[in-house]
Amino acid sequence: MEFRTFAIDGPVEVIPRKIGDERGYFAEIFRADKFSHHVPDTAFVQDNQSLSVRAGTIRGLHFQSHPAAQGKLVRCLSGRIFDVAVDLRNGSPTFGKWISVVLSPEDCNQLWVPVGFGHGFCSLEPNSVISYRVTAYYSAENDKGVAWDDPDIAIEWPRLADPATLSAKDKTQPRLAELPSYFSMDDLKCA
Repeated sequence: MEFRTFAIDGPVEVIPRKIGDERGYFAEIFRADKFSHHVPDTAFVQDNQSLSVRAGTIRGLHFQSHPAAQGKLVRCLSGRIFDVAVDLRNGSPTFGKWISVVLSPEDCNQLWVPVGFGHGFCSLEPNSVISYRVTAYYSAENDKGVAWDDPDIAIEWPRLADPATLSAKDKTQPRLAELPSYFSMDDLKCA
């Protein structure tokens, strides 16, 4: 199992080793001992799954605020997605910056999106199924977001990203400059 980090501290891509033969392959997708070595003090409490029927479907950018802030381990079970994490930690040298990974069942890769990051994705193929393993239960009261197309963040979305697929909630998310300070580097160091 390989753990790839980024120029932005926090997110981690988890890439399992696949052992294959003429029948197919076997891969360890998650091992608590190895994961906790790279992402300490993490306990998952809920698994979620979503389906994006159309290619180009945009979901996000979402996060939950304290006291229900969530870390997410995201995996694509069918299709492919362009997965994004945006640093929302005030005081971070990479505040407002983003990273992306293409997740697919062929690669069996996953993206760890820690507390303090917004998360979103664009489906690259029809019928993309996404699995989220999260560290806090869903809380409607703490469910927040930031505009997927904020020019201050300037995510380079795939060409097929279709704004017509946005949910009503995602069409009205605030820009980064309008976002209250939900996370700070000092708070997260103590968490």
